[in-house]
Amino acid sequence: MLVSLARFTETVLQQHQTHKTEKKSAMRRAPKGGPLLAALDLGTNNCRLLIARPTPPDDFRVVDSFSRIVRLGEGVGETGRLSDVAMARTLAALKICGERIAHHHVRHVFAIATEAARQAANTEQLITRAREEAGITLEVISAETEADLAALGCAPLIGRKYQGALIFDIGGGSTEIIWQHRVGAELQKRFAASLPVGVVTLAEAHGEQSRYRAGFETMHKAMMDRFAPLREKTKDFDPIHEHLLGTSGTVTTLAALALKLPRYNRAKVDGSWHQTARLAQLVERISHMDVLALARMGAIGPERADLMLAGSAIFSAICAL
Repeated sequence: MLVSLARFTETVLQQHQTHKTEKKSAMRRAPKGGPLLAALDLGTNNCRLLIARPTPPDDFRVVDSFSRIVRLGEGVGETGRLSDVAMARTLAALKICGERIAHHHVRHVFAIATEAARQAANTEQLITRAREEAGITLEVISAETEADLAALGCAPLIGRKYQGALIFDIGGGSTEIIWQHRVGAELQKRFAASLPVGVVTLAEAHGEQSRYRAGFETMHKAMMDRFAPLREKTKDFDPIHEHLLGTSGTVTTLAALALKLPRYNRAKVDGSWHQTARLAQLVERISHMDVLALARMGAIGPERADLMLAGSAIFSAICAL
């Protein structure tokens, strides 16, 4: 299994270089001092910004980055609306993003919002305030587009000795699963799906129980049932010649734990390889721990501890299937 955080820079490419051939030719022409690009991903749980400069022939140099847990989707599953508190947290993060974009004089910005924004009835209010207060124009993308962007961002990382990968992105409000398979020198999408269940929505659905072992078992069974239909659609996936490629907070946090990092370190986690069975053993171990114990682990911390079992339930169901 390969663990990655790389899909956000590719989101910029999706906006500014539409076709693969156009993208490569544009990169070859780009000088070392080429234009800065900014990608902002506002999810149900996190707000992430990446500012990067394209470098020939087909790469990026990261100039600045920012990430903050905002819990935008908190309560949306129950009320159908973005709460005032969640919106305030999110706008505070967006203002920081706006300041960084302005500081670097970035002119090419692609800002997307995903599942929580898709579900909420008052998303237009957030969009208006983000534009007026933070100078950021948010685009709410469809579930299908979100899956495509996840695949686009992760595809370059598929192991060269493998024939493809099953990419999965466990978000706060949705989970994307994309199967990419090599046909000759090209990667082809054989299957893609976006399910409206993520760490925030799953944890809220199971309430206080989601923090304990019994709740983990219940959530795991629910996710096995939820993802089971996808098993049939990906039944030709070959785990010997293809691999799993995971992206998002749950997967990268598990990778940090597997690497025994005293605290989370993106540089060591991103692009790391792991045995799936080893990560499954790790999930089994932490599923017996309570939130306070999880919070004391440096690679998890108090901000992620209450969602760790929910994310692990989704992760372990995908791996089991």
